[in-house]
Amino acid sequence: MCREGSFLSKTIIDKLWDSHVVVKEDNKPDLLYIDLHLIHEVTSPQAFAGLREKNRKVRRPDLCFATMDHNIPTVDRFNIKDVTSRLQVQTLEKNCEEFGIQLEGLHSDQQGIVHVIGPELGLTLPGKTIVCGDSHTSTHGAFGALAFGIGTSEVEHVLATQTLWQHKPKQMNVRIEGDLGFGVTAKDVILWFIAKYGTNIGTGYIIEFSGSTVAGFTMEERMTLCNMSIEAGAKASVIAPDETTFHYISGKRYAPKQQEFQKKCESWRNLATDPDATFDKTIEINAAEIEPMVTWGTNPSMCLPISGQIPAEDPSSSNEERHSVRNALSYMGFKGNEKIENINVQHVFIGSCTNSRLSDLVEASRVVEGSKVHPGVRAIVVPGSQSVKQEAEKLGLHQIFLDAGFEWRDSGCSMCLGMNDDIVPEGERCASTSNRNFAGRQGKGARTHLVSPIMAAAAALHGKFTDVRSVLPKREEEVERYAGV
Repeated sequence: MCREGSFLSKTIIDKLWDSHVVVKEDNKPDLLYIDLHLIHEVTSPQAFAGLREKNRKVRRPDLCFATMDHNIPTVDRFNIKDVTSRLQVQTLEKNCEEFGIQLEGLHSDQQGIVHVIGPELGLTLPGKTIVCGDSHTSTHGAFGALAFGIGTSEVEHVLATQTLWQHKPKQMNVRIEGDLGFGVTAKDVILWFIAKYGTNIGTGYIIEFSGSTVAGFTMEERMTLCNMSIEAGAKASVIAPDETTFHYISGKRYAPKQQEFQKKCESWRNLATDPDATFDKTIEINAAEIEPMVTWGTNPSMCLPISGQIPAEDPSSSNEERHSVRNALSYMGFKGNEKIENINVQHVFIGSCTNSRLSDLVEASRVVEGSKVHPGVRAIVVPGSQSVKQEAEKLGLHQIFLDAGFEWRDSGCSMCLGMNDDIVPEGERCASTSNRNFAGRQGKGARTHLVSPIMAAAAALHGKFTDVRSVLPKREEEVERYAGV
């Protein structure tokens, strides 16, 4: 086992970390060099203000990249009504202009959610260290990058020095083996993992996801998996780059080109855990055990298969557990023992940095096509970027959704969090493809249920949670597709 960068066998985490250490001292955090700093409008204003107060410049503006996503309206995007939101957007524009940072703003056809546009533009590459003032920076680990969220004071430190002090976490290997069942997605895999092991299983760790299931995932599926690793408490997560990774990156706007790209691929192939390297903890998962999942409570671990039944308060459990369940049941409006399939929803949201990529929209459209949204449901689709929106419209996906009764929106974080116009009214339920179901996350008193895009689509059509496996077989082309024909 190697933890100190010696010649011994290394995990991919060791390789990524050790290759970026600038300063290392015993019993102190390491100083890491940062290859890419992603910036958005919410967590950056104070950091730039701090630079001005200290009369400092941005150390490497060429390694910074900014966009607007959290506060952006997805209808009438240039009319930001909230005063604070509008100020944050205007401030980012001024800061990027003053400090020479590239910004994909509201008028850009490359604007979008920061964790969507980084990969699609080829900014996210294997071997990089990537930070952003956003928890779900872990998404970029799907490319074999060391990527994690940072706070506002750390944003300022990276802007000023292009480095960051960090204690090296422990390492966990989550091996997922086997074939997923019909109608089961990457979103279900990560929800199942958190439901089984809890929101603290990854605390103090960086996770490497590995195994045959992960190797068979598309890049979009890998990004979904890494995106929500933070909800398991992990500092970050990573997947070793392979031919799937290289194929995705090839031709991207900022990716290396031609001979340089081929040389990079050869280097990136070494970003794999050595066969005899060891981890601090290993968890093995049988993919065949996983079903379509739905959260019922106020954190992602409160999650059950669609066939499940909401728990009641258990007198034999600890005081802390009883208190947690009691509060979740009260907030979510449950008494306990309700069947998941009997829960009605009033809103459906397909979007967020977890599930707003083109493949997510394609999958959801296949469930929706030829059907109608339930009369009691308001359903919206929010592409993760303007590029995703354009590509989806070329495929006619927007028309499928519109014909079914969905709203088709511009790109942004939207209903993932209550920082823009897309709010779930108090006491109403939303089947959401986002990543957090905390109390008030989608608006005061909003009741959020996390699901996959195809499960959200099924809920929109039926007005309640529905086992998508009972919907998909009705379409011959879907049966063939999922059977691998």
